Amino acid sequence: MIEDSPFVAAAPVLVPMPAERPYTYAVPAGMRVVPGSIVRVPLGPRQVAGIVWDGVVEKVDAKKLRPIEQVFDCPPIDRAMRRFVDWVAQYTLSPPGMVARMLLRAPEAFDPEPWIEGLQRTFARPDRMTEARTRVLETAEGGLAWTRSGLAHAAGVSSTVVDGLRAQGVFETVMIPPRPVVAAPDPGYAQPSLMPDQSDAAETLRANVATGTFGVTLLDGVTGSGKTEVYFEAVAAALDRGKQVLILLPEIALTHAFLERFQERFGAKPAEWHSDLPPRMREKVWRQVAEGGVRVVAGARSALFLPFRELGLIVVDEEHDPAYKQEDRVFYNARDMAVVRGHIGGFPVVLASATPSVESRVNASQGRYSRAVLSARFAEAALPDLKTVDMRRAPPARGGFLSPVLLGHMRQTLERKEQSLLFLNRRGYAPLTLCRVCGHRFGCPVCSAWLIEHRFRGQLVCHHCGHNERRPEACPECGTLDHLVACGPGVERIAEEVVAHFPDARTIVLSSDLMGGVRRLRLELEAIANGEADIVIGTQLVAKGHNFPNMTLVGVVDADLGLANGDPRAAERTFQLLSQVTGRAGRTGKKSLGLLQTFQPDHPVMRAIVSGDAEAFYEREIAERERAGLPPFGRLAGVIVSAATRAEAEGHARGLRRAAPQATDLFVLGPAEAPLSLIGGRHRFRLLIQGERRADMQGFIRTMLAEGPKIRGSVRVQVDIDPQSFL
Repeated sequence: MIEDSPFVAAAPVLVPMPAERPYTYAVPAGMRVVPGSIVRVPLGPRQVAGIVWDGVVEKVDAKKLRPIEQVFDCPPIDRAMRRFVDWVAQYTLSPPGMVARMLLRAPEAFDPEPWIEGLQRTFARPDRMTEARTRVLETAEGGLAWTRSGLAHAAGVSSTVVDGLRAQGVFETVMIPPRPVVAAPDPGYAQPSLMPDQSDAAETLRANVATGTFGVTLLDGVTGSGKTEVYFEAVAAALDRGKQVLILLPEIALTHAFLERFQERFGAKPAEWHSDLPPRMREKVWRQVAEGGVRVVAGARSALFLPFRELGLIVVDEEHDPAYKQEDRVFYNARDMAVVRGHIGGFPVVLASATPSVESRVNASQGRYSRAVLSARFAEAALPDLKTVDMRRAPPARGGFLSPVLLGHMRQTLERKEQSLLFLNRRGYAPLTLCRVCGHRFGCPVCSAWLIEHRFRGQLVCHHCGHNERRPEACPECGTLDHLVACGPGVERIAEEVVAHFPDARTIVLSSDLMGGVRRLRLELEAIANGEADIVIGTQLVAKGHNFPNMTLVGVVDADLGLANGDPRAAERTFQLLSQVTGRAGRTGKKSLGLLQTFQPDHPVMRAIVSGDAEAFYEREIAERERAGLPPFGRLAGVIVSAATRAEAEGHARGLRRAAPQATDLFVLGPAEAPLSLIGGRHRFRLLIQGERRADMQGFIRTMLAEGPKIRGSVRVQVDIDPQSFL
């Protein structure tokens, strides 16, 4: 009891801001809070939502404490989730408040959803019967409560018919609970017929779920081997145990096709969670996940921070995908954090991929993960024949980018009334536009990047900061008209070339910046699957899990593109991407072909893909990583210093380097200008810390930041543990 005060206690509250620790608030008399309670508290002049946290309350003069204003009528955040927030904050060197912010992204969901006014049949009879009234009464038989519009729609009448019956006392007003966002999935709805190796893998996953303990299984299967059907059996087992399930997907555009496959298996769709979800639906999903009403969520990486009540399984589909890495505010890899969440919660995790990450393969080989292998396609469909096209020997025509070899196979595919896919991981029309007279190059005014021409829109666009401008007719440097030239190809330019060669073919371009957004993209994907296109031209978006039944030819326009940088993961990424792209062909059993246009046909990546010997590639890549002490055999962290001026950024980065503690198992490289040294008007310098696997990377960086120069002016410092990008 605090003397001379209306408050009886104090509580630590974690607020969604860059706070390194919870703040202490007074708990008014009569108010009950527990660790995990979501509360509304004053923070400066504002009122914010926060979470009552664990730990000892710091000693503060009771008179200085501000009171908790409200405890929301919401299930508390459980202990496992609170531990997960603390772990992510500690590992990523992020303020715990910023991690908690990802958990509190649906503030309108903290209060219960209001009940809905409904109608229920009474024993009264209407004064006269009509055909419409008869249909309404027959529909309402059984004593169920209906909404006014729902009853009218089900009976096929107007709402005025229902209103007339209510006025005569035939229906009475009742309150009904808010409807669930999705129906409950039925684990036994449509049990599949599995191939022998699928059955073995499914049995392994079911057994892991049945134990109810932590463990990670790498589901490693070639493209088209039916991995989804296998991990659906793990989902069914978790549902049978009364557990909730989270399925992580790398791309929003995949969600629609996945939802339909899920519905075919379980009789109902899972709830969705991604950035394209309308705010009201986000609030409903968040609330019903917290209450346990939603049993399965399919979502992007942020779904990892939903407040599940009874989470019992996480599946990470396409676990190798770079989209799982968040590089904004809190830098984290959702695949790795999913494993951590499973460990803290004591439940199994499944990682699925046709081209697993090197880290996951090493974890499986060293016994930290178990591994289930699907080595053949479903229904014995053959993998595509893969060949390289040596561009030195079969170059394209002048001004073109498609070799005669690829064009010939496209012509044959069209004659068979089958589909071709051309892949180029470069959006827009051309990566560079310049003046043939004076050599002027169009660059972004606030980034160290060239502007990408988007001819369909008539714009020059920066893909880093979003700056865009109209493509001019004259050079802004010398004023010469009609002498601007596009250098290099993007998907739009390849489409132009395809139309010139095959004017009667139905051609579709797929790219993440497609006009019309995700909705149009889904429609285009559906059209392709239904055979409404002959030739598809796309970026890496087309590599991600799509099933195009009539696709029998895949051509990779520039197979060397991903190898042309200093990224230590370049070979792995190129192998994964090209394997996934060529895997779109022949998934329903038709004879299929994948052609890789390359100037390096003898490169180990090309040889591994064409030979189909993925094991040889992984062995070589793992050996090189081990020799160089790179992940997963060593540790990396990036420290990115940015500022409004180059001098500020460089000065602060050099100060951090000088403050780095002495260590035998860690060393600092840099600072050096980042490859993209200017983004959004901010100059960027990078330090790279490399060390042994068991080195205390976080402790080293904490000391360096604490001993280094204080952040002043426009300087910002970001820490990226386990970086995936080195730009």
